[in-house]
Amino acid sequence: MVSTNGPRDVSPEALPPIEPHVIVLFGATGDLAKRKLLPGLLHLDQSGLIPDCRVVGTSLEDIDDHAFRGLARDASEQFGRKVHDPAALDNFCSQLSYVPQGRGPAALADAVKAAERDLGGNPRRLYHLSVPPAAAVDVIHTLGEAGLAERARVIMEKPFGTDLEWAQELNAKVHVVFDVSQIFRIDHFLGKEAAQNILALRFANGLFEPIWNRNHIDHVQIDVPETLDVGTRGGFYDKTGAYRDMVVTHLFQIMAFVAMEPPTALAPNAITEEKNKVFRTMRPLDPEHVVRGQYEGYRSIQGVAPDSQTETFVALESWVDNWRWSGVPFYLRTGKAMAEGARIISIAFREPPTTMFPAGSGVGEWGVLRQAARPVHEPREGEHAVLTPRGPPRGGHARGLRAPDP
Repeated sequence: MVSTNGPRDVSPEALPPIEPHVIVLFGATGDLAKRKLLPGLLHLDQSGLIPDCRVVGTSLEDIDDHAFRGLARDASEQFGRKVHDPAALDNFCSQLSYVPQGRGPAALADAVKAAERDLGGNPRRLYHLSVPPAAAVDVIHTLGEAGLAERARVIMEKPFGTDLEWAQELNAKVHVVFDVSQIFRIDHFLGKEAAQNILALRFANGLFEPIWNRNHIDHVQIDVPETLDVGTRGGFYDKTGAYRDMVVTHLFQIMAFVAMEPPTALAPNAITEEKNKVFRTMRPLDPEHVVRGQYEGYRSIQGVAPDSQTETFVALESWVDNWRWSGVPFYLRTGKAMAEGARIISIAFREPPTTMFPAGSGVGEWGVLRQAARPVHEPREGEHAVLTPRGPPRGGHARGLRAPDP
């Protein structure tokens, strides 16, 4: 059953009862909170999907409840996906409170308990960490010192550390405070329908799966250009870069969806098992086939080093050395401040041995299956899959990055 609340919204009646929750947003004044979290919570509130909920924001900024509610109102009006009823927006903002992080664990505990008293009973606690990897340990320690681990779950945004050693160390420190069943490490990009629909396109479709292999596919392109620049995240982004921020998280995950074998079930463990097989068979990246760049003006952003070598654009060639994909290159590209924003997966099929079409016509050159989606803030909204006999526009494909066949 689908309601009229908005596109692809589930009716509250179709879901089991949702327990009352106190949601604590760490990094509540940051870019992700403004663009995604606060507008998303408003949308859930208006849709009736979080009927008993209070939101406590915390961050480094020393502001009060009134200022935080004003920030949430502005963010919802600017980035929300539909026009909001003023009364509904007022009601949502009345459920928000704020405590500066500098006031310590006791102040945070007081704010959470005040929200719990407002709801009554023993509501569950949900912590969302929208903070840089370096700050994650301090946040976990704060929750432990405040005695707020009981009845709680914690959501940790990518990147989870900056390398394997740091990720393992962070994981160990998180488990000091929280049990494994309480921890959710997420990549919000994978919640997008464009990502989830790859599985439906492949495994619920008898047309494509038989030709989804090296015998029929010449190469694969995954493009996620963004029109947004770094904005106010200079300090975070300069320590992260496009590769860590997008490639090893978003793009590699999408690549795994494209390359994985059929899972035994549509379940997290089964899907993760098949994705891990892809990662284990990936060839180490060749620096000779990685392109890095910066958009003009990046070094003038506050928090960015004047001689920064951090990339805001990256394009690379990757190989999956297994029976299905041996010899098929995967081209991954992403960048900030690009001319157009989109999420495009292009499957380029092999050319026939001979062709009746004249050279240079573009017809028959890597007939392409594209699954494309545009972010909701882009002028042309929506998602589609297209099968075309014409290849990518001349100069618009990545074969110039291709290495000699192995």
